[in-house]
Amino acid sequence: MKYSVFFFVVFLFCSCAPSKYIVDKDSFSLRFLDDYVIPAETVFENIPVGGLSGIDYLGGNKYLFISDQKSNPRFYRASISLSEQKIDTVIFSEVVLLKTNENSAYKNQAFDLEAIRENPKTKKIVVTSEGNIKAEKNPGIYLVSPSGKILTTYAIPEYFKAKSTAEPQNNGVFEALSHNLDYSGIWVSTELPLKADGPKPMLVKTISPVRITYFENSSQTAKKQFVYLLDSIAKIPLLPFYINGVTDILAIEKNKFLVLERQFSAGLGQHGNTVRIYVADCSEATNTLMMPALKQKMDKIVPAKKSLLFDFKTVKNQLPEGIIDNIEGMSFGPTLPNGNKTLLLVADNNFNSLGPQLNQIILLELTKP
Repeated sequence: MKYSVFFFVVFLFCSCAPSKYIVDKDSFSLRFLDDYVIPAETVFENIPVGGLSGIDYLGGNKYLFISDQKSNPRFYRASISLSEQKIDTVIFSEVVLLKTNENSAYKNQAFDLEAIRENPKTKKIVVTSEGNIKAEKNPGIYLVSPSGKILTTYAIPEYFKAKSTAEPQNNGVFEALSHNLDYSGIWVSTELPLKADGPKPMLVKTISPVRITYFENSSQTAKKQFVYLLDSIAKIPLLPFYINGVTDILAIEKNKFLVLERQFSAGLGQHGNTVRIYVADCSEATNTLMMPALKQKMDKIVPAKKSLLFDFKTVKNQLPEGIIDNIEGMSFGPTLPNGNKTLLLVADNNFNSLGPQLNQIILLELTKP
């Protein structure tokens, strides 16, 4: 009886959901080139390869991957070789365990690692963690050495902390990360809205803002911020669970970002994901850094303008597995012989704890007219 009521509500909600998107064709375009699936049984240095939530390009064919396995926080070094605009091989060369026990300040923190970027100027690495809000463990942004030693922690605004009255969502905090264009700072996005800012996306239209915050590297403090509004849920779930959030960002021009939104609707198996890439323009957006709660102020706040750049459902039939999985990481890649940039994305297989999922890497070609 409960499910029949749920399905009626879902049908009613879905009839109100928006169906039109603005497509950004004036500034950039993306074209699918290839996908590659790392076998589920892959083990490197006696540790299963999985939970790949972030990817970063280091030059040549070298990359970093980060794993969100809470019990063993780590990142990997790997090479991805391309041949004729296809992914030829993916080879893991090193696993680096985060040295959480070397400093007493970090021993009691929760490390749910989600994003990773290396600064090419300093060779130091920034990682983000969602912490554990339910256990009152703060999210964090950490500067890490190439060997995995935690060097320093960025100072985060109070409203992001676990005990804040703004109530950050568990498993919905610091998910996405980008350097700014000159590497003098980083941009960090929450995956979901703070409860004081608005509701999680639903099947009906909601005002669901995530905060994208700029942190200056020299002071490791927040300097400015804008909000980005999430899409409504696109697919009707067959079980009473659905989610949509920002899983990665990349600065692409001054005041412009690529934003990766990943949705999941339960009960649809491996076909429950909806994944899109947007261009977000924050040039006219309100600076919300000093606003601890946004819900009652959204009518006065100008969010970033967003336009749809790429919907992964358009290439589903080109994938060998026919599946767009749980894509969480995004990075620029090498330049193609034609001069265009590449974009690589990685899916988190959750170690197949929620059912069959893929360690999937997708290669796109980025064109600017």
